[in-house]
Amino acid sequence: MLKWFLSSTVREATAMHNHVQKLLAHQRDILSPQALAAVEQSLLELKKGLKDGDKATLQSRMQDLEKVAVKWVKPYPNAAWRENFEVLLVALAVAMGIRTFFLQPFKIPTGSMQPTLYGVNSDNLLNQKDFKIPTGWDRVKEWFAGASYVHLVADEDGILQNISEPTKILIFNLKQTVWLSGRAYTIWFPPDYGAYGLARRAELEPGKAFKKGDDIVKLRVNAGDHLFVDRFTYNFRPPTRGEIVVFETRGIDRLPQDQFYIKRLVGLGGDEIRIGDDRHLLINGKRLDASTPHFERVYSFDPAKPPRDSQYSGHVNEKVAEPFHPGWQGALAPNFPDSATTYKIDPGYLMVMGDNTMNSFDSRGWGEFSSTNVIGKSWFVYWPISDRFGWGYHR
Repeated sequence: MLKWFLSSTVREATAMHNHVQKLLAHQRDILSPQALAAVEQSLLELKKGLKDGDKATLQSRMQDLEKVAVKWVKPYPNAAWRENFEVLLVALAVAMGIRTFFLQPFKIPTGSMQPTLYGVNSDNLLNQKDFKIPTGWDRVKEWFAGASYVHLVADEDGILQNISEPTKILIFNLKQTVWLSGRAYTIWFPPDYGAYGLARRAELEPGKAFKKGDDIVKLRVNAGDHLFVDRFTYNFRPPTRGEIVVFETRGIDRLPQDQFYIKRLVGLGGDEIRIGDDRHLLINGKRLDASTPHFERVYSFDPAKPPRDSQYSGHVNEKVAEPFHPGWQGALAPNFPDSATTYKIDPGYLMVMGDNTMNSFDSRGWGEFSSTNVIGKSWFVYWPISDRFGWGYHR
């Protein structure tokens, strides 16, 4: 091993030996016995030279192996392309292995876990006529903080006709087009708007009139948190109450299928759960509070203040939520209409709730789900560079 690090000749000879040996393995069934014997003998001589480590001997035996290989081993067409393709396949296999068994990237789609983890949100700047979209270094700094801008200005008078769906390549948005009186305005690399599209965020409606110089779209888009999901740990232990878990929606009624959601795990199989009017969970009769591991922030709210969207407000049942409904269609927590209602979780099932209790569609609405749906737990926020970057959101 030390020789390999100290001698470039040894490294070159080792690489040559391995390459010819691989070619021989691939062609063994089509080469003649004479060819096999000649190549194997030359490989053996080079291997002996590697043990001796003499530079002159190695160079001589490398030359011998090259002559034998050129004479007997059949060359592959487009060898460089084959090598590059093999490297690409290996890289893809390693990446897929890491994604499947260790770490999987995940993007927070909604605001149900705010303010612990943020989903995509935006600010419509149309009414802020004096607002200047930052440029230069200020724009770069905002980009690292997750803020980007979408700005379209009408070049002539026109009527809004249509907004296309984003053109995608794999999971990336390539472009999106807005049509104004037959003229196309293209947004290149539009951000992912999560559950709400460009039209809703920018308040665009077909038939809306614009004059030359008017802002068609003027948005600041704040990217949702991007994190790595730890898919490794739960192979060795079950999820623990309070951990933030990512799970598949497969088989969960009232949820779109084949998607991934992220919530905080609150109930395990066999638990009896109630939500008190004081906005605290009671698990098997025991009240959770700010001293409960993983719930320090969730229960850090001021009980004198009403529950609010995107603020830590504990957990609300339907009775508490009703006066402060954030525009939900129907009940926010039908499984927990009041503090007297107890929900018993079946063995092998779990319940989860969002930290944004006033704006989270969670187990209060759709109940329990199988523990086999869990794919992992949140681990590391890698984008954007905010106070939640890394493990900051665990504080």
